[in-house]
Amino acid sequence: MKTKLFCLAGLLAIAAARVSAAESPAKDSSTVLFENDKVRTILYVTGTGKNVCGFGLHSHPPHLFIMKTAGKLRVTTPDGKESIEEAKAGDVGWEPAVTHRIEAISPEPVEVYLVEVKDKDWKPSTGLHL
Repeated sequence: MKTKLFCLAGLLAIAAARVSAAESPAKDSSTVLFENDKVRTILYVTGTGKNVCGFGLHSHPPHLFIMKTAGKLRVTTPDGKESIEEAKAGDVGWEPAVTHRIEAISPEPVEVYLVEVKDKDWKPSTGLHL
């Protein structure tokens, strides 16, 4: 009887862990949430010291960004210039096509949505964690 209870308790613990993992996105990932012939929406999730929206120096087409969480970010441009930016959860902005490296320097994971506009010149973001 004790063996059956221990097995049942173990199975419940495994099931609970899987449900918890399914409710929160994996760290250091990018997931295409929606795509059609007009737009592509990507959710990026990353931890401290990691690249936020692509590995290393990478490019994006014109896009809308929506910060799902707050984050402190180190932005590096192709010419090596760095800046520190702080974003609040819910911040929304537009960027033209850009090449950069963005590193999360806040203590909590950073999550951001990017909505790429697929116009006639569209080229997908590079450096994805897919």
